[in-house]
Amino acid sequence: MDKFRMMFQFLQANQESFMNGICGIMALASVQLYSSFEFTCPCLPEYNLAYGLGILLVPAVWFFMLGFVLNNNISMVTEEWRRPAGARRKEPRVLRYMLCSMTQRALIAPSVWIAVSLMHGESLLCACSAAADLRRFFNRSRAAPPERELARLLARIPCENVFDGHELISREAASRYIRCMSQACGWTFLLIITLVAFMVRGIRPCFTQAAFLKSKYWSHYIDTERRLFDETCREHAKSFAKVCIQQYFESISGEIMVFHNHHSQKGENLKHNKEETHTSEEEKLLGIREKDYMNKVLWNWHTCKPPLHLHKRGKEESVSEHSGVHAHSNDSHSQKSVKNGYVAYYSKI
Repeated sequence: MDKFRMMFQFLQANQESFMNGICGIMALASVQLYSSFEFTCPCLPEYNLAYGLGILLVPAVWFFMLGFVLNNNISMVTEEWRRPAGARRKEPRVLRYMLCSMTQRALIAPSVWIAVSLMHGESLLCACSAAADLRRFFNRSRAAPPERELARLLARIPCENVFDGHELISREAASRYIRCMSQACGWTFLLIITLVAFMVRGIRPCFTQAAFLKSKYWSHYIDTERRLFDETCREHAKSFAKVCIQQYFESISGEIMVFHNHHSQKGENLKHNKEETHTSEEEKLLGIREKDYMNKVLWNWHTCKPPLHLHKRGKEESVSEHSGVHAHSNDSHSQKSVKNGYVAYYSKI
């Protein structure tokens, strides 16, 4: 359990690497799923197109949606978009950056599925066999059947066991032609995806580097703030439960304190350790000791988050320079004046 806990903490601390690993696993899963999938074309002109395109696109859409589901930031983006403005204004550019980043990762597995499907050629062969122009492969010594019969014959090209038109058309040549076209589409798709990814990740930051850095910084801030807030709430709930249970047992069983008083040194050590534990738990409560007040704090965090404006006050042991410098009689060291400094951090994206 300790190893799993350490691994989980590492993945939480390196969420970007974790999401990249998830996308890579999904891409490998899409390849493995396609290789283990039994492709069965209906070989009917009414259903071939729907089945072939469905096998090509429906799993890709499913992988795309799964990429968003496995990404924890999707709920954070929605929450940030829907929250009341309060004391902190919303940053549409940061939300767009986060959404684009999630979309790029979610597109990896669908792209791999579509590329593998096109390279293999079975889905496009099933979808286009009845609609493709295959007259160049006809046996010109035989008369062509009616359009309806011809469509049924061409729809059976993907099905080797039920194809019965070898006298009219060469099935091997027609299927090889459609597979070559499918592989050409697959390589074109990969080329387009690679060029788009290169332009998005390589060229875009060069034109808007300042805005890109700001969006990246504040997206990390929102993610870190949410994670730290959850950890603080978890620690507060744990301390609140411990203090509540301790107070309950102390109020119910006063005899335990009397029993411990008979043990001099051991009782004092236990009492000292108990007081230290109680003090540490009290510190973790941060002064919030009532349910209604905690609910109010959580509600205020949602409706009116604190502004991103940090104040720093430095107090030193002296009076200001306008009041003069005074020295103590027993001390030769003079003291500096009191200075209050304010540091403000703004995000103007």
